[in-house]
Amino acid sequence: MRHRPSEDDIRTTYRATVDDLFDFVARRCRGDRGLAEDITQETWLRAIDDWERNGLPDRPAAWLARVASRLLSNHRRHEEVERITDDDPDTVADEEDRAERREQRSMVQRALDRLPTAQARLLETFHFDRRPVNEIAANTGLTTRAVEGRLRRARARLRGLVGNEPPRSDDE
Repeated sequence: MRHRPSEDDIRTTYRATVDDLFDFVARRCRGDRGLAEDITQETWLRAIDDWERNGLPDRPAAWLARVASRLLSNHRRHEEVERITDDDPDTVADEEDRAERREQRSMVQRALDRLPTAQARLLETFHFDRRPVNEIAANTGLTTRAVEGRLRRARARLRGLVGNEPPRSDDE
């Protein structure tokens, strides 16, 4: 049962969890201390915002780890989309081509962000982390055929989202 936390509750929870949270994130940041600090800080900002509205969760450390994992996953997805779609400047003919590549990268990223978490993580694990299907199957308890099917559906949904993205407003 969630209860609305006082400032002291949040402060106490912070002190009890921040070091473990940072260690959890740092192990997943491949030595990038700045990124680990940023993810830890963003996780706590989201925690304070959520907990003031919805109350303190029964297991705050688990809540924090889940949010930090999602933030790191989103960061890696953004990073990977940029890496995959970034052309060598010498091979891009002109500024118009570069602008088109940036727009394509942005469109793919927005589509990835709109995928259900399970599909986005599966695509990220296979394409970005370069994990083979049999390893994904072993880690998830699925058969390789089930993983292949889920990958096909996730790719199809991603293609549909890229193709049907709503027009952007000039305010964005």
